[in-house]
Amino acid sequence: MYVIMGNMKLSRRIEQVLILVGVITAVLIFVFLIKMGPSKTFADTEEKAVALETANFVTFYDDGEKLTIKTNAGTVKDALEVAGVIINNGDKVEPGLETEINADNFYINIFRARPVIVRDGVKEKYLMSASYNPREIFSEAGVTVYDGDEIRAVLNTNFLEAGVATVYEIRRNGGRTVTVEEEISFGEETVKDYNLAVGASEVRRVGEVGTKRVSYNVLYIDNVEVSREVISEEIVREPVSRVIAVGAKQAIRPEWATCAEWARAAGVSEAELSVALDLIYRESGCRVNATNPSSGAYGIPQALPREKLASEGADWETNPVTQIRWMIKYVNGRYGGWVQALEFWHGHGWY
Repeated sequence: MYVIMGNMKLSRRIEQVLILVGVITAVLIFVFLIKMGPSKTFADTEEKAVALETANFVTFYDDGEKLTIKTNAGTVKDALEVAGVIINNGDKVEPGLETEINADNFYINIFRARPVIVRDGVKEKYLMSASYNPREIFSEAGVTVYDGDEIRAVLNTNFLEAGVATVYEIRRNGGRTVTVEEEISFGEETVKDYNLAVGASEVRRVGEVGTKRVSYNVLYIDNVEVSREVISEEIVREPVSRVIAVGAKQAIRPEWATCAEWARAAGVSEAELSVALDLIYRESGCRVNATNPSSGAYGIPQALPREKLASEGADWETNPVTQIRWMIKYVNGRYGGWVQALEFWHGHGWY
């Protein structure tokens, strides 16, 4: 009996030890997972990003890999962070990191840097470059390439020291003329949008930097460049202006309420109402019997001659709805709509 009791106690102790070991193991695994954090893969990022509603689809092309996410990131840099894409020194991103994402189906190209060695005589420089243009690579290395110089890729004979690096060697031919491509800054245009409330604005087109090819005659003193003189200049790509729409839709003033009802009855849509009222009040103050003392233009639309209004009804002299109905046909026929008519008025003081 003592043997049986002893074995039972021993079994319970072993069982308790095993349970304790299991609990400790589980706690250690839990702590380890917390420290490690969730792995950030393309699939995880895509699943989270697609859940966003008011967002844009952004597609990344990265060394043969393609990733599409849905995100409300404001810039290319923000989108890269959302996707968990790391950009290393020398990598090239197009468009630039600060480019705004304001359209659906936005594309981002990532060109990964590779090891490169540039050799100018006995001078060598190691760098990481995403470019495959030899002249551009030498420029990144701070080496001036003159017109007539020859660049060629050569065998890397120092593999153990330089690693897997492409080696470019320049052969100087005594040139002193330099041709380079330079950026042309883009401008900014502002357009009025009568569907946007006053005070609101939207980017309608992202600006694009242009490029020009410029040739310089370089002057040296004691082998140091002291000046450059422009020889020729050629536009390679014109810049594209950034377009910002600013709200011009005004709230209907209380004192415009009656005129607004007349305009609705005449057929002015709610979308065009604030623009129509703006033009109407600039022309006549929405007065049915408004008469220009100089020209004789008459009524709400300031028709000239006044008898033109009769085409919309016999009550043209006293009925505001009849007059506005005539005005609708006039602005559509002459300008293509209320917005265009109002823009013309802003430029000329009449329509």
